[in-house]
Amino acid sequence: MRLCNRTITSALGAFALSLTFAMGPAQAEDSSDPIKLTLHDWTGQLITTHIMGEVLKKAGNNIDYVQADYLAQFAGLETGDLDVAMEMWETTGREAMDAATATGKVENLGPTGMMAKEEWWYPLYMKEKCPGLPNWEALKEPACAEAFSTAETAPKGRYLGGAVTWGGFDEERVESLDLPFEVIHAGTDAALFAELESAYQRQAPIIMWIYAPHWAPIKYKGEWVEFPGYTKECYEDPSWGSNPDMAYDCGKPFGNIWKVGWVGVKDKWPLAYQAIKAFHVDNDEMGQMIAKVDLEGQTVDAVVAEWMAANEARWSEWIKK
Repeated sequence: MRLCNRTITSALGAFALSLTFAMGPAQAEDSSDPIKLTLHDWTGQLITTHIMGEVLKKAGNNIDYVQADYLAQFAGLETGDLDVAMEMWETTGREAMDAATATGKVENLGPTGMMAKEEWWYPLYMKEKCPGLPNWEALKEPACAEAFSTAETAPKGRYLGGAVTWGGFDEERVESLDLPFEVIHAGTDAALFAELESAYQRQAPIIMWIYAPHWAPIKYKGEWVEFPGYTKECYEDPSWGSNPDMAYDCGKPFGNIWKVGWVGVKDKWPLAYQAIKAFHVDNDEMGQMIAKVDLEGQTVDAVVAEWMAANEARWSEWIKK
């Protein structure tokens, strides 16, 4: 028996349609345009970003690394001139992140798995000279401030802050809590910890910005200053806290380190978007990698390559289609 052409065509069409339903909807492919990942000025962020970049390259994506200011980068993320920032710290970047996501042009891509702590820190040998520590009120004592002073700040104490681009409101904190300290900013992450190394070896006075995840609070014995606990109102409402006329009369917030990106990433690179959201490392893992670079002299590329080789089963799940 012969079938007419129309019957054959209809049968083939139905067969193709059944195959389509059996196979499920086709998954969108990523654009061949490079994904622009931002680089900042501390070792951990360079490692995090290069791990993500290498994983995305394994998935077939093209990657561009772009040096960007930690807080000013949001202008580029809002326009799509930058695509993804792998570390936005709850401790210093929450306000900028919230303002950017409120525009609808930037998306919070979820936690990295690392928990951020950034605060004033001192080596334990300084506690003898300022015995009221870690309570922040001990820093108000003239003798304690003088113990932390240097020739350039005496009789005020010297607080060594991070790079100016990191934010952190340390000048505002000193003023609102009426601390007899002067904030001196390190020019770079490397300079900050080189000064710690030098001071610790000489048992010299130092109080400074320390953050975790990092090797420093593991390698050196010390404590974080205990300021009044952070609340959102402390940063936004001057009437909150011990100083009724000024904000920032509290410590820095603690919490997640977030991934953020241009809102168009999920449509332009859906598979990469899935991988970026899946990315997860913890503080101990990151601290060990930072130590390999900063203390052992390995390159970021070498440490990232070692991590990629040791964790293939893990990152392969992030890019599974």
